Amino acid sequence: MRSVPIFLLLWASATLAQPYPARPVKIMAGASPGGGIDIISRLLADKFAERFKQPFVVENRPGASNTLAADFTARATPDGHTLMVATNTGQAIAPHLIKLGFDAQKDIQPVGLVVVVPNVVVVNTGVPARTIEELLALLKAKPGEYRFASVGVGSTQHIAAELFMRATGTKLTHIPYKGSSQAHIDLLGGQVEMMLDTSSSAMGQIKAGRLRALAVTTLKRSAELPSVPTLVESGIQGVEMSTWYGLFVTGGTPRPIVERLNAELQQALKLPDVQARLAGLGGEPGALSVQQFTEMNTAEYERFGRLIREAAIRIDG
Repeated sequence: MRSVPIFLLLWASATLAQPYPARPVKIMAGASPGGGIDIISRLLADKFAERFKQPFVVENRPGASNTLAADFTARATPDGHTLMVATNTGQAIAPHLIKLGFDAQKDIQPVGLVVVVPNVVVVNTGVPARTIEELLALLKAKPGEYRFASVGVGSTQHIAAELFMRATGTKLTHIPYKGSSQAHIDLLGGQVEMMLDTSSSAMGQIKAGRLRALAVTTLKRSAELPSVPTLVESGIQGVEMSTWYGLFVTGGTPRPIVERLNAELQQALKLPDVQARLAGLGGEPGALSVQQFTEMNTAEYERFGRLIREAAIRIDG
């Protein structure tokens, strides 16, 4: 068994002897302001600041399918003062498509599951389709002419659209963006016609009537969109997709800090205002231990790896 360098033991002992957090904490958000990651990051920042009596500051680093924020987090000092809110896009999908300067399974430590939300097929109001069946007729009449937005190659929006095309025999043109808020600008403006967005990002536009929701990609309907059918109800199999949001910290962070963060997260998720906010995004709050979420993170990494290989999805696809 390899011995641990004495300086690491001394550093770990000194870290555990200090109160946590000893200074303001960063929460890295791998997407632009206004999207689901940003919304959830700021929600947690407010609650953690109250509980820990230290500022929690959200820093947006959009791009590369959420992996720019992960790269920063992986390289930070492992003392719990750099956190990250991430989705399965950055943690389970992108590592199979993008060459990263860090190991997503080793250099990023899962803390806890925040929420799981469905993806939803939305079109702009200029598209004359009010059902999935009507949309399929349009897509098949003009192969490749309809465009779909995503928040980057390898995002859940991208993977869901690839699965949708395979399941329906249709062809769409992929237009990637750095975040849902940017994608929505072009979607509303008609530069792209559709998106398989997360409900957490699209809900505001759907409720306001600016985007039309045609179907959700989960096996059951969303409580926030009860009149919107599932793709399975419309006869389309094999496009099951949801997006989960989790809290992470730099790999190597002392276990007591990780466990305390998980405990505080669980307390925050029980607050009525937090539950109402997450429900309003179409999500179901998580309730997993550090070990359970670590196992889920690994299982999702392996699942999406198989899916990407089977679908032959590539970075230039």
